[in-house]
Amino acid sequence: MTATRVLVLNSGSSSVKYQLLDMHDSSRLALGLVERIGEETSRLKHTPLATGGESRERTGPIADHEAALKAVAEELGKDGLGLDSPELAAIGHRVVHGGLSFTEPTVIDDTVLAEIERLIPVAPLHNPANLTGIRTAQSLRPDLPQVAVFDTAFHTTMPESAARYAIDVKTADEHRIRRYGFHGTSHAYVSRETARLLGRAPEDVNVIVLHLGNGASASAVRGGRCVDTSMGLTPLEGLVMGTRSGDLDPAVIFHLMRVGGMSTDEIDTLLNKKSGLLGLCGDNDMREIRRRIDEGGADAPAARLAFDIYIHRLKKYIGAYYAVLGRVDAIAFTAGVGENAAPVREAAVADLEGLGVAVDGALNAVRSQEARLISPTGSRVAVAVVPTDEELEIATQTYALVGPAGSAGSAGTDN
Repeated sequence: MTATRVLVLNSGSSSVKYQLLDMHDSSRLALGLVERIGEETSRLKHTPLATGGESRERTGPIADHEAALKAVAEELGKDGLGLDSPELAAIGHRVVHGGLSFTEPTVIDDTVLAEIERLIPVAPLHNPANLTGIRTAQSLRPDLPQVAVFDTAFHTTMPESAARYAIDVKTADEHRIRRYGFHGTSHAYVSRETARLLGRAPEDVNVIVLHLGNGASASAVRGGRCVDTSMGLTPLEGLVMGTRSGDLDPAVIFHLMRVGGMSTDEIDTLLNKKSGLLGLCGDNDMREIRRRIDEGGADAPAARLAFDIYIHRLKKYIGAYYAVLGRVDAIAFTAGVGENAAPVREAAVADLEGLGVAVDGALNAVRSQEARLISPTGSRVAVAVVPTDEELEIATQTYALVGPAGSAGSAGTDN
């Protein structure tokens, strides 16, 4: 029997998201979420898709990630999908930061673990949690290949002209300061799916991908390879996001320290957790912001200003990446806001007809879970809505590495 199943784990500091997929047909067998790990009110929600059963929930203390994964294994076992199944080929882990070391999915060994740990200073919120998930999974199935799929990997094809900041080179190299980019699995998946939607090969298509969720990023993809992206050393740079400021004059930080008397930690919290849409109008949910705008009233002006700032920044990146690519075949909207907020898509491309970019109002208003074009027939630049599927992308990359056609080796490092 050929093992074709891949368990995808996305471990956060107090949560574990998971999906079990069968790569024979890319079908989902189960999915779930463990949240509030380490608290008395821990919760596990499990959905057994293979059996068509109803979702199950269990609440109560889950002490740590090991207990969380054991609980996940128990739930999977109830559906005949346990971690001890001979059909399980590998476990694929989302790892946020791979620096320049990892440009491809990589089979995890002690050297890989050490490098992920070495990168903690540039990803202090994410890499430690990712490491915990990996080590816990290894303890449960030490015989099974464990594969790291890095958010940053897709962006390692950026030329140095796009990746370098204009600061002293020695200082930058010593502290690994450069633009890495994030959401890479989403940008890889969506750019490839956009080419498929157009009936063309990825290497023949130039795409601007707009991943718009609570975190948001844009990328310029030329022939299947990223040549620029909006996030930088950290996920703070770039577009206006739910709670992150995006692009900011660095001197604002100095001003807040000198004049505002704020500490480094206070400024970090301000820019990452109290800025963006939340800082502008008190809401970081685009649905609520649009409701406030549409209903009018005393709080509508703040919501309108937040929306306008969000769109202004987004449109600037569309124009910038159009210039970077030279020729644009498609603009693809994805993630929670990109897939569901028709007013955002309409406003983002408004008045860009001179660049061959427009949306059809009726097509844009349609709600669907399918990838689709929303631009008028015959448009020079296709505008698409392409639902992202990061778990499928992780599973696909994992299975390609360790499955029958893979080499089951680790990717080389370049630094």
